Amino acid sequence: MLTRIRNATLAHHPRVDIPASKVKVEIARILEREGYILAYRLVEPKDGTPQKSIRLTLKYGPRGERVITGIERVSRPGRRVYFGHEAVPTVLAGLGTSILTTSRGVMTGRDARKEGVGGEVLCNVW
Repeated sequence: MLTRIRNATLAHHPRVDIPASKVKVEIARILEREGYILAYRLVEPKDGTPQKSIRLTLKYGPRGERVITGIERVSRPGRRVYFGHEAVPTVLAGLGTSILTTSRGVMTGRDARKEGVGGEVLCNVW
């Protein structure tokens, strides 16, 4: 998902389609709420495939500059990265957003610190 978003923004595509899952829908919801994308919606498959897809409408500035200048995966299957509620990291001194999966669902690092929960850091966006 992150690589598709990164490649689409670098190529200045207006939208990108991603195979859907519950975690990906929650990440898209956070990206929309934080202002990194314009909108997202679930799209039913047309060609007989059973899996739905998420259509993200990407956001650009008034002169075509990218809103998502960087997006990186932090936790991966070979190396899971967890933080407690007191050590949830900030991204670019608060200019970016970290997305965590916690016991209370997927949320931003700012929300996790506010609610006093830690979890696995999925990605950083700036």
